[in-house]
Amino acid sequence: MDLLVNSALPISALALTISILWSLMKLIKSKRKTPLLPPGPRGLPIVGYLPFLRKDLHHQLTELSHRHGPIFKLWLGNKLWIVISSPSLIKVVLRDQDTIFANRDITVAARIATYGLNDIGWSPYGSQWRNLRKIFAREMLSNANLKATYNLRKDEVRKAVREIYSKIGTPIDICELAMQIDMSLLINLIWGGKIEAERRDKILAGLLPLVSELVDVLIKPNISDFFPVLARFDIQGVAKEATTLLQRADEIIEDTVNERMRNHSENTLKNEERTDFLQILVDLMQEEDNKASLGKVQLKALLLDILAAGTDTAATTIEWVMADLLCHPKVMDKVQQELNEVVGLNNIVEEFHIPKLEYLNTVLKETLRLRPIGPFLNPRSPSQSCIVGGYTIPKDSVVFVNVWYVQRDPLAWDNPLEFRPERFLGNNGKWDFNGNNFNYIPFGSGRRICAGLPLAEIMVRYILASLLHSFEWRLPDGEKLDMSDKLFMTLRKRVPLSAIPAPRLSRSDLYE
Repeated sequence: MDLLVNSALPISALALTISILWSLMKLIKSKRKTPLLPPGPRGLPIVGYLPFLRKDLHHQLTELSHRHGPIFKLWLGNKLWIVISSPSLIKVVLRDQDTIFANRDITVAARIATYGLNDIGWSPYGSQWRNLRKIFAREMLSNANLKATYNLRKDEVRKAVREIYSKIGTPIDICELAMQIDMSLLINLIWGGKIEAERRDKILAGLLPLVSELVDVLIKPNISDFFPVLARFDIQGVAKEATTLLQRADEIIEDTVNERMRNHSENTLKNEERTDFLQILVDLMQEEDNKASLGKVQLKALLLDILAAGTDTAATTIEWVMADLLCHPKVMDKVQQELNEVVGLNNIVEEFHIPKLEYLNTVLKETLRLRPIGPFLNPRSPSQSCIVGGYTIPKDSVVFVNVWYVQRDPLAWDNPLEFRPERFLGNNGKWDFNGNNFNYIPFGSGRRICAGLPLAEIMVRYILASLLHSFEWRLPDGEKLDMSDKLFMTLRKRVPLSAIPAPRLSRSDLYE
């Protein structure tokens, strides 16, 4: 028996050794089969590439893509960025594996400013997000509702034209003007005619600066986002700033929402009679099917979404288009000639004119090609590790889609740096805003395409057409047009555009 025991010990040890070696071989083999991370520049210990990031990030990441290829990585503290600059790989992320990449990269400021991720823009992909998106797209931005709210938009645009007419010959900050128009228009759409003018003006005066500050804090670099272990200390005070701004905005929104809810029972309208977004949301909130995902918090987050995204992006787009036209007088002449033919100098622009303004539409598309408002869209974060372009994209990494690069790619665009709206003539289906052509996706693609696109298109085109039809525009004497940009949450002009209006219409009463 002792002999058997003594002889068994070496056999057991040998078997254990063989088992361990076999497991190690399998592990090594499996690791060899797992694709590596994409290539990328080296950084420093702990902080990674963070100290080398520049303010012109869209230019810097494009330069790095030339050096490292269409997919590369950057370590920024504990964050792994993956940058994709190829239409075929972008299609994999935004279309083929869309559900995996349907989540956003959540920052400290975004979590606070969205009432704890209860909006459309930042809410995680799931049942709540799907229901909010459905409410936003099918109820608030349906063709029927957009048509029903036309007079609300018209009133604000006509009011802006009257105000500009009172400042003939005076330099006007175009972005500031556009922000004012956009915010007024959106407040009119949200609250409609159910709020007295004095109170409405007070809401406008309160929300306009607040929304701008909220957008700015969302894009402020925050050490807590790169080193989450430091978030509790809020070293840069970003969380505190975002909380303060949200509280100030919430006081305004909460007050009007509560008033509408108190009066809901006596003011409930039929669907076809709804005249504002707030009425739609309050009505929907009472429906049983929506109670799980649409409470007061989600309602307020949706309203803030509309106000923040709708003003900043639309105003910036309008400023860039106006700058491009002032920089290219022949293009400006063509736009205004088209307006003369479609609208006439004896009339004012109406929304039914907009689809007929084909050349103005190509100008808008060309501006958004060269200067996409979101050069990287809104960064995605995969819900699981996956393979893109033969490389591993780890779960919870941050994926940047380099729209700036692909929309200037000489392989896809003839003379890509030239401002030439004619390239879009006759190709409306090929180069639309729906995200089907991955060489041109200024508003994104897939499930997370810009939710407010239908309203944004109407607003921007209508405002541009009205400004360009009603007035001639020129730069102040001696001033040169600076077309350089700076990257915030949106791609803005580095030097704000200031222009002087002169009347174009045949009669002064058309400005009343």
